[in-house]
Amino acid sequence: MKFFHTADWHLGKLVQGVYMTEDQRHVLGQLLQAIEDERPDAVVIAGDLYDRAVPPTEAVELLDELLERIVIDLNTPVIAISGNHDSPDRIDFGTKLMASRGLYLVGQMKPELKPVVLSDEYGEVHFHLIPYADPAQVRHLLGDESIRTHDDAMKAITARLAESMDGSARHVLVGHAFITPTGAHENNTSDSERPLAIGGAEHVSAGHFEKFHYTALGHLHQAHYVLNDTIRYAGSPLKYSISEESHAKGYLVVEMDGSGRVTVEKKELKPLRDMRRIAASIEEIETHSVNEDYVFVTLLNDNPVLFPMEKVRAVYPNALHVERRMASLSLLRSGEQADDDGRRKREADPIELFAAFYQEVKGEPLSEKKQKLFADTFAALLREEGGAV
Repeated sequence: MKFFHTADWHLGKLVQGVYMTEDQRHVLGQLLQAIEDERPDAVVIAGDLYDRAVPPTEAVELLDELLERIVIDLNTPVIAISGNHDSPDRIDFGTKLMASRGLYLVGQMKPELKPVVLSDEYGEVHFHLIPYADPAQVRHLLGDESIRTHDDAMKAITARLAESMDGSARHVLVGHAFITPTGAHENNTSDSERPLAIGGAEHVSAGHFEKFHYTALGHLHQAHYVLNDTIRYAGSPLKYSISEESHAKGYLVVEMDGSGRVTVEKKELKPLRDMRRIAASIEEIETHSVNEDYVFVTLLNDNPVLFPMEKVRAVYPNALHVERRMASLSLLRSGEQADDDGRRKREADPIELFAAFYQEVKGEPLSEKKQKLFADTFAALLREEGGAV
C-alpha cells in the first residue's frame, strides 16, 4: 500500500499580517498533481488543516476545493484528523456522510476507537485516527483519573488500541502531538507552532508507538523521524515563520509491504515565494533585482535610515520585517574590537543620533553651529525635567 503523509496545512495562515492563501494554493496544487500522477491508495493529513478555530472564508473554500479534487475527481481516500489549531466540532461536521465517499475526518476524540480500514493485495491496513485532545478530555472519555499529562493520555490511548488490534492486519496511527524519543524536551520546534502545554507537560514518548507499523504525525513543522524511521513528522508544506528558514518543505510518500515494513521518501514542494533573511546596507539592497520573496531584513547601515520599509519594498515588495543592527554590533561580529564604555556612549549620544538623522534627511552634515544649538536645547530640556547633562 502506498499513501501520502502530509500535515499542518494551516489554511488561513497570517504571517506578519499577510495571508498565505495564494502560496498555500500553489504548493498544494503540486500535491494534487503528485496524487494524480502517482495514484496513492490514500492521503493522510495529520492535523491542523486550518490555522485557527474560525478560519477565513477563503481558507474554507480552498480546503473544500482540495478535498473535492482528491476524493471525488481523483477517487483517492483522505484520512485526516483535527490538530490543536482546528475546531474539533467544525472538522467533525458531516463526517458520517462524507465517509461513504472516502473522506474520513475525525475532529472530536471519541471513546470508541474504531479504525478506518483500507485494503490492498496483502490484506487490510487499519488507520487509527487520534485527533488532538488535551489530557482532561482524554481522562473524561476513558474514565481514567490517572491521566494528567499528554504522555499519560497517549499511553492510555495506545494501550486501549493494542487491546483490540487485529494481529493479521497492518496498523498505522495518525496523531497530532509533540513526540520526543523519551518524552523529554527536544528542540525541534519553530516560532509558528502553538505550545500544547506549559512546562514540558506536552511532551509524549515515542515508545508508545512501537506497536504500530507506521505513525503519521503532525504538529512540528520540520519533517523528521523520532526514535526510528517509522515514527515520522511530515512537516508543514510551507515556511510559516523565519525560524523555519532552513526547512525543506514537502510531504512523505510511504510504501508498506505485506509484512508491514515501510519505505519512506521525502518529496519537496516548491514555494511560490521563499522566506529568508537578508543582512545588507540599504545602498546594497537598492542594487538588487526586484524579488518577490518574503524577506526579513537587517540593515547594516551605521546611521539611521529614513523610511526603511518603503525603500526595502521598492526592491522586495513582499518584505515582512525590517530592523536595523547597530554599527557597533556589526563591528564586533566582524571581529573588530570595541571598547564597551565607548560603545555605550556612542549608542546613547543624542547629538550623534540627531546628526545622523539630519544627514539622512538633508543630505549634508550637521554644522558645528547647529550641533551646539541642538546640544543647548537638549540640555535645557533635561534640566526642566530634572535630569542631568
